[in-house]
Amino acid sequence: MLLSTCTFRPEGIYFAMLTPFDAEGRINESVLRDMVDFCIEAGISGLFPVSSSGEFVHLSLEENCRLMDIVVDQARGRLPVTPGVSTSCADNSIHLAKHAQALGCPAVVVCPPYYYPVSQEVIESHFAAIAKAVDIPLIIYNIPAFTTPISYELVARLSNDLPVVGMKDSSGSMADFVQFMEQVRQTGADISFMCGREEILLPALAIGGQGCMVVSAGIVPEILMEIYQLCEAGEYHRAREVQFALLRFLQTANRLPFPSGFKLALELRGFPMGAFKQPLPTSSQQEVEEIKAELKHAMEEMLEPRGLPLVVNR
Repeated sequence: MLLSTCTFRPEGIYFAMLTPFDAEGRINESVLRDMVDFCIEAGISGLFPVSSSGEFVHLSLEENCRLMDIVVDQARGRLPVTPGVSTSCADNSIHLAKHAQALGCPAVVVCPPYYYPVSQEVIESHFAAIAKAVDIPLIIYNIPAFTTPISYELVARLSNDLPVVGMKDSSGSMADFVQFMEQVRQTGADISFMCGREEILLPALAIGGQGCMVVSAGIVPEILMEIYQLCEAGEYHRAREVQFALLRFLQTANRLPFPSGFKLALELRGFPMGAFKQPLPTSSQQEVEEIKAELKHAMEEMLEPRGLPLVVNR
């Protein structure tokens, strides 16, 4: 078991970062730096760049490395940065993981290889190849919407055999979340469990999860932090009220193809996100405007009672 040498554990509220683009479709560095500062000032626990919500699949390896560079530089050690190193093959994941290691990141987030169907055996080999090639802890990323789900048994085995310090489960299933926790617990491994869906943050924390890695943590960090802090204080009744207050926002943002709705929401807070990498049909423009108006209303309903402005002054 390799975990004895890994002291870092992800916990709390992590922003699965969106990526802002300029008029030429390049990473908008100034906006990205403002996003980092906004999240730090809001008190969140960590940053997860090169994420699914950050559209890493549309970017080159060099661009994803550049994302890491900017976020790590702007964070300046004020909170942990755990970049994604997910790609369709181990070689490319190793390339990204080596870059994260060189930057001093405490861990990297990696999901199974995608596009081609893979078995649990192939997934295990993928993680093992990355762990062998780099000296940096891994956070297992289960995201069934985009790649092969990881089995409970494999997560337990990886947590014992490799330097795994955490798991992000984006299945959205509390049944799966609990099963992952129990299977790993039975082996004696010690890792953090982070949910990847905001809708189940409260129940995940109540059952013993350590936090979340989600996109809305960088859009309405104040709300996610409130749920987390109320749970830490044992005030589950109040945390439940905030959890349900978040639901309308999530439902509205998810009406557009992911992550377009969330990028609209972050624009409403004052961060220009640029054109979508995967454009929406022109016929949907009216719907986009309607959703934007509904997002504004949903966010104001959460923020205004707390004395928080919709638009962040920077």
